[in-house]
Amino acid sequence: MTLKRAQLGGTDWNQISKMYQFKPGGNKMPRFCASCGSLVAEGALACTSCGATVGQSVGGGAAPATATTGLTENLAGALAYVTFLPAAAFLLLEPFNKNPFVRFHAFQSIFLTVAWFVLNFASMLLGSALGLAGLVVLPLLWLATIGLWIVLIYKAYQGRIFKLPVIGDLAEQRAHNA
Repeated sequence: MTLKRAQLGGTDWNQISKMYQFKPGGNKMPRFCASCGSLVAEGALACTSCGATVGQSVGGGAAPATATTGLTENLAGALAYVTFLPAAAFLLLEPFNKNPFVRFHAFQSIFLTVAWFVLNFASMLLGSALGLAGLVVLPLLWLATIGLWIVLIYKAYQGRIFKLPVIGDLAEQRAHNA
């Protein structure tokens, strides 16, 4: 099935074909925003249509890998939430400790882990005081925590910054004070 230009929306395909004609040394594929699908200019860091970061592009491949690790910044940001160990490693390793996106997610992961340990300790103390209600409340608290962690991993993998209310502000301060 072939699509006519009218069926492809408002995309200026003549402009795209002029921008990406064959050049000696290899072709470059056009980059599109992963959020809204708009054409992203060569070397742009954010989409002009929706403002999303373009570390991850659709149609042009994944985000550019770092020269030494081969790990994209969005994958590094997502891996920072797996435990506090990758987060600490990203703050110590050379290519990642200079990247504000990875630093933000690493700091937010570490601060969230500390907050989780404090809440877990408090919930153990309150669990005995709550009695039977603790058997209902504490598992729900655990499920909410796991759900939050999954959302944070997903948002980081999308190349987005999802700031938690207090922890996110602290992480943002630390990430920009390299």
